[in-house]
Amino acid sequence: MVSEVLLVSAPGKVILHGEHAVVHGKVALAVALNLRTFLRLQRHSDGKVDLNLPNIGIRRAWDVASFQQLDTSFLEQGGTTVPTPEQMEKLKEVAGLTEDCPNHECLAVLAFIYLYLSICRKQRTLPSMDITVWSELPAGAGLGSSGAYSVCLAAALLTISGVIANPLKDGEPVSRWSSEELELINKWAFQGEKVIHGNPSGVDNAVSTWGGALRYQEGKITPLKRPPTLKILLTNTKVPRSTKVLVSSVKSRLLKFPDIMAPLLTSINAISLECERVLGEMAAAPTPEHYLVLEELIDMNQHHLNALGVGHASLDQLCQVTRAHGLHSKLTGSGGGGCGITLLRTDMERPEVEATKQALESCGFDCWETSIGTPGVSVHSATSLDLPVQQGLDNL
Repeated sequence: MVSEVLLVSAPGKVILHGEHAVVHGKVALAVALNLRTFLRLQRHSDGKVDLNLPNIGIRRAWDVASFQQLDTSFLEQGGTTVPTPEQMEKLKEVAGLTEDCPNHECLAVLAFIYLYLSICRKQRTLPSMDITVWSELPAGAGLGSSGAYSVCLAAALLTISGVIANPLKDGEPVSRWSSEELELINKWAFQGEKVIHGNPSGVDNAVSTWGGALRYQEGKITPLKRPPTLKILLTNTKVPRSTKVLVSSVKSRLLKFPDIMAPLLTSINAISLECERVLGEMAAAPTPEHYLVLEELIDMNQHHLNALGVGHASLDQLCQVTRAHGLHSKLTGSGGGGCGITLLRTDMERPEVEATKQALESCGFDCWETSIGTPGVSVHSATSLDLPVQQGLDNL
């Protein structure tokens, strides 16, 4: 029996190693970031579906009866393909979206409508519900916020529809679904990502579903076994960048200097593989020496990324500030600004961590102390959440 209120969370993601090289067939390591998206679903019987997305200022409501009367046969054509422009227009019509709706808001609503109708329409009556989704992840920062959103929606809708069971037992603070159920969550979340992004890689929703770390190469996604949870500082330089432009610039440089650039990409691939090996060792018994190797790999990869041409003065500043505190940083994602990660060793004293955070914030950056390699999509009891998270939900 599904409880009256369902509370689900899913993590964001960062690329640990392999940015840009992955575009050219090399290995990338993606890890779950413990800044999470939370979804609260409450069943009711008022005949309405309410969607509240406070992070982007969206609140919408629909009559279930209006959905019941729709011809949703066009959803059957969705399968595992990217929704066609015609299907997207049909979804906009179903959702009642106007032409002046901002694109990111429009896509978030469309992903919900797509998943709600696709997953729930085989029930005799579409369910009435309130859904609120709130996130610790900044949108548009390359941290997998839309992937976490899609995963939360898929997990909640599949559970509320009875397609998968709610794994949370009485008295448990948190629980996760079985591997088979996670596969189904990931499949539907990928469909939600296609609505939002068109033709995504599938990495973001996979990391958000499974958690931990995974290897990605030429479309093949392989979860790493029992990766360790590592503490980091995540820093957003708040410098805007275009992933498309940066990817294109690397390609141009590769064509111009093939004998220089190709070895750099091969070296980045080797860094990813060495990191994967070290993480495997750390799962059994982490040592200070492992952290020293991870720091060296971070430094080498950051230099390589600068050589690829995707660095930025703000990222150089981030690395200089953390180096002054004995820490090692690199960009994560497409570069050109955006975000960077800083590894925190287990022997770091609290005052030193706080001093580093203050120094970064004094540069005008946003900084979070968090962790990577954390669990994927989970269901919670309301009393299990940290106080700041609970307060965030209570204030919605």
